Amino acid sequence: MRKQYIVGNWKMHGSKTSVAELLNKIAYSEQKEQSNVNIVVCPSYVFLNQTQMLLNKTKLQWGGQNMAAEPEGPYTGEISASMLSEFGCQYVLLGHSERRQLYGETDAQIAKKFSLAIRTGLTPILCIGETLVERQANRTYAVLQTQLEKIVDYGCDVLKQAIIAYEPVWAIGTGLTAQPQQAQEVHQFLREQLNFLGKDLAQELPILYGGSVKASNAEALFQMPDVDGGLIGGASLYAAEFWRIYEILASTAGHRV
Repeated sequence: MRKQYIVGNWKMHGSKTSVAELLNKIAYSEQKEQSNVNIVVCPSYVFLNQTQMLLNKTKLQWGGQNMAAEPEGPYTGEISASMLSEFGCQYVLLGHSERRQLYGETDAQIAKKFSLAIRTGLTPILCIGETLVERQANRTYAVLQTQLEKIVDYGCDVLKQAIIAYEPVWAIGTGLTAQPQQAQEVHQFLREQLNFLGKDLAQELPILYGGSVKASNAEALFQMPDVDGGLIGGASLYAAEFWRIYEILASTAGHRV
C-alpha cells in the first residue's frame, strides 16, 4: 500500500502563541491514534525551532515551505536545505503555485531545488498544477508534463524519494475544489506518466491532492484510488478541522491499493 500523507501548509500565518496552541492540540490528538497515515506540518521558517521543540518526541513530522536553489552563499533572505535539516525538517514544499505565480519561480529553478533537497536528505513535496485558463484551454495534461520534465532531467531515481502534490491553481484559496472524479483523472494521468519511468515508481509514489481541501469534501476525494492524501492550506490552521481531515484519510487508508 502506498504511503498516505496529510500535509499542512501554514503559509504566512501564525504567532508564537497560536503556533504553540495549534501544535499542542494536534500532538495531543496524535497520542490517542494508531494509524499509518503520516502527518506533516509546514510552518513559517521563524517557527521551525519552536516546532522542533514541541514535536520532537511525537510521531508528527515537519518541513519547510520552500528553500534556496543553492547550498549556501550571498543570498539575502533565503534559507538553505541544510538549515532546514538542522531544525529537524524531513520535508520541503517545492514549486507551490504561489511561488511560481507571485515570485516567478521557473520549472528549471524548482528542479534545481528538488535535486538539492534530495542530496541533502530532505523529501521534496513537488507541487504541480494548472491555472483556470489552462484548464479551460484543455492544456492541463500538457502543463503537468512540462512541470515534471525538468525534474526527470535529473534522473528517474530522484522521484523515488519524493511526493507529488497536484494542486489545481484555480482551486487554491478560492473555495473551489476539483470534483473527486476530476482529481482522480489527473492523478491517474500522473501515475500513467510515471509508469513510463518504471512500474514500481508509478505504483509507490504518493500523489496528494491540494486545493481547498476541507473536512466537508475530504471523504469523497480520499475515496479516489489514486489520491493518497492531501496538501491542506487554510484548514490546517484549525486543529479540529485538520484532525478531522486526518481521521477521514485514516478511515479510508485500509481500503486502498
